[in-house]
Amino acid sequence: MSRRELSEQSFLVLSALTREPLHGYRITQEVEELSGGRVRLRVGTLYGALDRLAGDGLIELDREEILDGRLRRYYRLTDAGATLLADEARRLSENARIATERLGLRAFMPLPGGAA
Repeated sequence: MSRRELSEQSFLVLSALTREPLHGYRITQEVEELSGGRVRLRVGTLYGALDRLAGDGLIELDREEILDGRLRRYYRLTDAGATLLADEARRLSENARIATERLGLRAFMPLPGGAA
């Protein structure tokens, strides 16, 4: 797979899968928690992202189970997914460091208009 930047949603989905395999609904909960409530994935958005990430070899199906008559699929992070996530975390961290350095003390002041 070629090197590419991850969307925030994909970054958070991969991050959600770092500890253990999760099913779709639990992934949406983890993403919301990791983002402090900023990112709420709708079902269609989630499964589109899961299909893309699986197609790119970043995640894979771990297992399927039936609970209360409904199929539940669990996904896990692949080694390639973990590597890309780590690379992207380093890239974002470096970009944040550069911006903070360039802003100087302003990095610790609120932005105009109250934006954070």
